[in-house]
Amino acid sequence: MKIAIAADHAGRELKSYVIDFLTLTNHQVLDYGVAADSSASVDYPDYADIVASEVSSGRCDRGILICGTGIGMCITANKFPSVRAAVVNDEFTARMSRAHNDSNIMCLGSRIVNYQRAIDFVKIWLATECEEGRHRSRISKVSAIEKRLSQ
Repeated sequence: MKIAIAADHAGRELKSYVIDFLTLTNHQVLDYGVAADSSASVDYPDYADIVASEVSSGRCDRGILICGTGIGMCITANKFPSVRAAVVNDEFTARMSRAHNDSNIMCLGSRIVNYQRAIDFVKIWLATECEEGRHRSRISKVSAIEKRLSQ
């Protein structure tokens, strides 16, 4: 799977940890975030913009965004067509964001989850397929709303 990843200054260390895991599990990773050795403050929308663009365009299958809470990254990413970003804080939200919402960007809060739990969430999120039926129908309705509002 081709995965775009980025983080702001708050998420830079967790991003490096997640990249190591993704690389070990044979995913193609495109790192668009702050370097692990940089402590300079940056603006999360700049990094969410890059990853969401990659996912929205189809150049990447999925994306992972990391900031202090995951919320700012999620808000920004969801401005892009065809992006379904979700903040993931536990195993349940990791699973349900995929199973019921077919999320294609996972947002993590480095000040909320520890590194090992974050990896557990990534594993679940990558392994979970979207459930068809009523969930696919609901996702289609969200896409229709998005299309209507973009005209």
